[in-house]
Amino acid sequence: MALVRVALPVPLRRLFDYRLPPGVEARPGMRVRVPFGRREHIGVVMALTDESEVAPARLKAVHEVLDEAPLLDAAMRALLEWAAGYYHHPIGEVVASALPVRLRQGAPARGEGVPLWRAEPEATPESVPARASRQRGLLQRLQQAGEAGLDALALEALEAPGWREALKKLEARGLVRREQRPCWQQGEVAAPRPGPPLNEAQQAAVATVTSALDSAQVFLLQGVTGSGKTEVYLRIIEQVLARGAQALVLVPEIGLTPQLVRRFRERLGGGIAVLHSGLNDRERHCAWQQAASGAARVVIGTRSAVFTPLPRLGLVVVDEEHDASLKQQEGFRYHARDLAVMRAWRAGVPALLGSATPTLEALQRVREGAWRRLSLPARAGAAVAPRMGLVDLRADAGEEGLSQVLLGAMQRHLEAGNQVLLFLNRRGWAPVLLCQGCGHIALCHRCDARLTWHARQRLLRCHHCGHEERPPERCPACGAPDLVGLGQGTQRVEEALARHFPGLAVERIDRDSTARRGALEAALERARSGEARILIGTQMLAKGHDFPGVTLVGMLDADQGLFSADLRAAERMAQLIVQVAGRAGRGERPGEVLIQTRQPEHPLLQALVREGYEAVAERLLDERRAAGLPPFGHLALLRCESSDETAGAEWLQGLVEGLAPPPGVQLWGPVPAPMARRAGRWRHHLLLQAGTRPPLHGAIEQLLARIESDPGARRLRWSLDVDPVDLY
Repeated sequence: MALVRVALPVPLRRLFDYRLPPGVEARPGMRVRVPFGRREHIGVVMALTDESEVAPARLKAVHEVLDEAPLLDAAMRALLEWAAGYYHHPIGEVVASALPVRLRQGAPARGEGVPLWRAEPEATPESVPARASRQRGLLQRLQQAGEAGLDALALEALEAPGWREALKKLEARGLVRREQRPCWQQGEVAAPRPGPPLNEAQQAAVATVTSALDSAQVFLLQGVTGSGKTEVYLRIIEQVLARGAQALVLVPEIGLTPQLVRRFRERLGGGIAVLHSGLNDRERHCAWQQAASGAARVVIGTRSAVFTPLPRLGLVVVDEEHDASLKQQEGFRYHARDLAVMRAWRAGVPALLGSATPTLEALQRVREGAWRRLSLPARAGAAVAPRMGLVDLRADAGEEGLSQVLLGAMQRHLEAGNQVLLFLNRRGWAPVLLCQGCGHIALCHRCDARLTWHARQRLLRCHHCGHEERPPERCPACGAPDLVGLGQGTQRVEEALARHFPGLAVERIDRDSTARRGALEAALERARSGEARILIGTQMLAKGHDFPGVTLVGMLDADQGLFSADLRAAERMAQLIVQVAGRAGRGERPGEVLIQTRQPEHPLLQALVREGYEAVAERLLDERRAAGLPPFGHLALLRCESSDETAGAEWLQGLVEGLAPPPGVQLWGPVPAPMARRAGRWRHHLLLQAGTRPPLHGAIEQLLARIESDPGARRLRWSLDVDPVDLY
């Protein structure tokens, strides 16, 4: 009897045996439709076998084999099995995460195609009203493309804000026709453009990696902001493509993808597939197929793209390796950087990790000799590093978060025709709504958190669970009418800037202002073009964007990470300051950075301003070593949520009672999470710490064995996070 072992998307850490009907064949990596309980599931065959622990009479038959050839090759299946074991996650859910949604649902492996738009031959710019400038510009782009047309990827790469709405209107006017391009056909490949000349450090980095394209080495490309890391990636990828191989490029944020795709298309000429959550299911399926078939020479994507099948993989690049967005925080909690390194190692090809502010883990791997560091110590071209200074808010509080020193500097830079960027990692108008009579603060009734006051919408909003409510007319505690917003958010600063600098365009970029589709691209275009003279925003402004006109960066509050309970708070604060500061002076004009703080003597801030990120990292590594924390120790976090205040703690306590973990493993907890209640549920943590990985994983297996045999676990929400990036 021919049997197959199938990975099914169910929360059980095992494979399931099924028999193949007579005359039906299947190979590992193919999808099958099988019965499971009262339902059918789409699973993936992981192995063939002729024996099973299940009695032959109880074995169910495969209903249908969906593929003619394996979708996941042996190398990808081995990587997925390793990941399921390392992160202790059900193998079926891990395998499902490597497939696009349509393939998980049983759609044919060959995608149906993606939309392609062409301009009608009789269309002219005069066919569009003069006031519809966006439609005119898009029509001209389509006319330039000719019969080749433009697909969604090409339009995204153009960074034409609102192109989807403009296309609909052009179609309605009969000026554009929409067709379907098969997935296995790539658009026309344009002639590649030559890149700028490399400086000596860039040349050395390119030469080092290209000489190791046949080896499984890991390189850390540490370059100051604006040092030309992307150009180094491109030069190395050119060599990879010349060998007939493919490259995988991971980026942390969707917002970085369009500008990166545009640059890659200009330099490499085409053959690029993009994978991120902003695409619809059909577009993702098509891009996946292009990669799997080898038609796509380069795949650019966010963290889930690490599982994209690439039959001729020659290089893996992880941009901004320090970014916490590379860690999946729900379901299968993997770290894309670590899986990328493992995938490259298994394939025998280099992994190139880039950052101006590498994680402490990456720096320690370099220290140990496991990874090689490549340095880009200077900015590319004529740009120089900005001057950094601290502003003591105790002596110069200013008004609405803007000190007099900062306002004066802004005036100078703006009068010189430059742009100014202000960073504040708090959206809304004010983080607190306070009663001046009794001190009552508006709190979220579902979370242990304050409600943020959004004055323009006249809403109190919780930024943790999304709860919204109208503000009370009077204080619910004392009845006084004196309710005021306390503190600064990006909306409040935006209003203050309009008063201080009337007539100058201010662009706010945060999650609220960019919620509509295309709003972020439009805002970034106004920033890059210089139309917006003053930029104010949150972390969305700090990640990889190039604003050549910005010469002054002001951090309005640098103290948020100085006193946090999270073990990585100081590291992240230093990374954030350096990344934000890196937006200043990227063109030919010199830059300046002013950091507002009420703790100007803090040793971390002093070291960062005087000695740079490397000095801060050295101090933090010394602290981590003394405490046995990563990268000198290893952690796993068992989280539990319950609608009952004590049920989670009691359940976790029951798990650890009588447990004899391997030597070297410490159990901390159970304790309430830093935010004990969120979205109406009480949260508790159990932290596992060990100096080496084997005993830690042994302790995890003991805990999971208890959980799987405990029927009470089904009444709670629990999750396991190996190598957590935060303890929140």
